[in-house]
Parts: sequence; C-alpha cells; structure tokens
Amino acid sequence: MKEIWHWKNQNIAWHVEGENNNTSSIATVLIHGFGACKEHWRYNQKALSQLAPSYSIDLCGFGKSSQPKSLISYETKIPDSFNYSFDNWSQQIIDFCNEIVQRPVFLIGNSIGGVIALNASSKISKNCIGVILIDCAQRTMDDKRLIEQSILMRFLRPVIKTIVRQRSISSTIFKFAANPNFIKKILKIAYPSGDNVNQELLNLLFEPTQREGAPEAFRGFINLFNDHLAPDLLKNCNYPVYLIWGEKDPWEPVQEAKKWFKTFECIKSLDIISQAGHCPHDEMPEKVNPIIKKIIQEAI
Repeated sequence: MKEIWHWKNQNIAWHVEGENNNTSSIATVLIHGFGACKEHWRYNQKALSQLAPSYSIDLCGFGKSSQPKSLISYETKIPDSFNYSFDNWSQQIIDFCNEIVQRPVFLIGNSIGGVIALNASSKISKNCIGVILIDCAQRTMDDKRLIEQSILMRFLRPVIKTIVRQRSISSTIFKFAANPNFIKKILKIAYPSGDNVNQELLNLLFEPTQREGAPEAFRGFINLFNDHLAPDLLKNCNYPVYLIWGEKDPWEPVQEAKKWFKTFECIKSLDIISQAGHCPHDEMPEKVNPIIKKIIQEAI
C-alpha cells in the first residue's frame, strides 16, 4: 500500500507494511538520510512489520514527495517555498505520527534521519517509545563545530556560504552529482563491502534527482550551516536511544559513536556492524534487522 499525505501544501509519499498487524500496540517509523528515500528501507521494512506496523516516508524534497522551492532563513518567503531544515523535517515526522500512525512509535533514522528522529521524538503526542540511530549524522561542518576545522577552512567559510547560496552555483554542483556514474562512485565509498550495491539501489537514488524540483532540495540542504547537532539533542533525552553503526563509515566515524555511548545516559546500547559503512541497514540487513527486532521485542 502506497499513499500520498497532504501536508502544508505539499504531497508527501509514504508506505506501510503490516498495517493489519493488530497484535501490536506500537509502530516503527523509518526516516531516510540525505539523497535517499523510503525505498532505502527495502530490506528492513517487511522484516520489522512482522512485529509491528512499519511506516516509511519520503522527507519533503526527496523520493516521490514534493520538492518545493528552497527558502534560506534570510530570504523573503514566497508561496509554497520550503525552508529545508531539521525543525521543518521534524515537524513533518511529528505530524505524520500524530495524523497517520496514531500510536506509540519507535523512530528509526539513518544519517540526517537520525537527527530528525531525535528532534521529533519529544513532540509526538502519542508518545515515542525510543529512537534507533543508524550512523547518525554528526554534522562536522556546522557553524557550531567550526572551531574543530582547520584555520584555512575557518577563513574560507564565509566565502563558501556566499557561493553556495547562488542558485546558479548550487544547480551546477547538483548537475555534476546527479548522474549514475557519480552515484556509483559514492556508493562504493558508502558501502565498503560492496554488498547490495545493485541496479535497484542505483535507480532508487537516481530517479528522484531527475525531477524538476530536485536542485531546490539540494540547495536547501547544502545551506544548512547552523542547525541541530545530535549531542545537543541527546543531552535532553529522557527516553531510550539505541545506536547501530557501520564499523567503516567513511563520513560518520564510529569513534564518535563510542564517545556518545560513554557520555549520554539515554543511550542504552551500541552495536557496531563489522565491515559495514554509512548505511548498514541496507548493506548488511541480515545483521541489522535482528538487532532492531530485538530492541522492539524488548520494548513490547
């Protein structure tokens, strides 16, 4: 069953498995990362629906959801524009849970989907049972982490921010990235084992980039220079958080996950997936699914 949900003048695509599973009082909501879509849970959603209804959703700007014109915070708002930000994506998840799911949920997020899950979790009216972060985005290029960057990067930062605001520049960068050959190169980095890097994966990542509004979503995302950081959100968590991490993630080092696990009381477990990269749920679902199912079973 595939559905379209009308949210704030946007069409949001979502999918549910196990909707008739009435033996469970909870549900899982799966939140993809940047450039991905609900189909990125292709090897997980049916497995999880054996325990509880499982919902996947395309964030605004991605997959088959609307791709409205990007609005950067200082720009004058125009009709149907969208500020691509963690607060707005989180509100999308909050409203989806409240209006569509309508039961207590486990939020499961990969990459930026993890930050969105953390930010949304405390505001869901039907209660969030817990959050599972899969290689959560650490956002090392955020303004609040600028002190960690090199002196050269700190010096160039204002110039970079000015350049990528320009639609002509962001569109050019996007055109370079939105082609099968470039996506293949990125997948080889993101999936170091090479497992499940197939034509299906390439298609589900490539096809949304060919839609008219795709460059706008890209522009909105690359201008996120000052937004939520996972550690700040974890400080205020009063619900259980579980970490699943690819040992060889090239972008979100597992050392940071280990630091989070030692630092934040809300984090109950850290499972490191050997030889996996940034998307272990898709690269090695046979290892990740049992971990997620065990967490859900213990919660039920």
